[in-house]
Amino acid sequence: MSVKGRVGRADGTNVKRALGVQAALEWAFRVEKAQLDLPPPKDVTEEGFGFGLEYVLLQRAALGCKVDGGQHKMGSYTHPDAEVIAATVAGMPDSLGGIRMAIRVAELARAGLTPDWMPGVVPRCVPVETKRNQHGVRAVTEVVGMERVLHRGRWRSVAVLACPVTWRPHPEQIASARRGYEDWWHALHWVRDGLLVGGMLREVEVTAAMPKVRPWQSRQGATSS
Repeated sequence: MSVKGRVGRADGTNVKRALGVQAALEWAFRVEKAQLDLPPPKDVTEEGFGFGLEYVLLQRAALGCKVDGGQHKMGSYTHPDAEVIAATVAGMPDSLGGIRMAIRVAELARAGLTPDWMPGVVPRCVPVETKRNQHGVRAVTEVVGMERVLHRGRWRSVAVLACPVTWRPHPEQIASARRGYEDWWHALHWVRDGLLVGGMLREVEVTAAMPKVRPWQSRQGATSS
C-alpha cells in the first residue's frame, strides 16, 4: 500500500495514487508510521504542571502512533502526505469525539482493523449460573417461594425453584458496539471530506469511497432474503 511517487503520463502530467479514506489512513499510520501530534490540554501550564490522569492516559494511548520506523521505510522519514493525513485526524472536532476519537482512528488504522461491530452475534437466553457434575452441566436454581401441596393425603410445604436467566451477549452490548462503529464511520467521513477539499496531498488522492455505514443492516437484509 506504499506510495512510491507520482506516475507520469505520456503528456507529462502526474497521476496521484487513489486511495479510499480507510486505506489512506492505514497507509499513513501503519506503513509510514505517521505521528498523531495531539495538542496539549488548555489547562496545562508551560512548566509542565496540571497534567490530569485522563490526559496522561490519552498520551500513553497515543504512543502507539509515534514515529518508530519500520520495515516498509527507511529511518524515521515520514511521507509528507502521511503527515497531512495525521494532522487532519489530530484536528478531530469535539462533536465527533475530539482527541479520544482521533486516537481511536489512528490506532485502528495502525493495526489495520475495523471496529468490531459484533457481526453475526445473536443474544441468547441462558442461565445466569451453571454447575457441572457427573450427570453433565445443569442450571443453578434458587428458591423463590414456598407452596403447600396435598401429597398422599397430607399437606406439605414445598420450595418453589426458579432458574435465573440473562441475555448473553446483552442486546445493549451489541448496540453499544454498533454505536461505536457508527461513531468511527462518521469520524472517517469527516477526515475524508477534509482531505478531499484540502488540496494539500501531493501524491495521494483520497477518493469518495467509504466503509459501509451499517454493515449489520445489509447482512440482515441478505439473511432475510
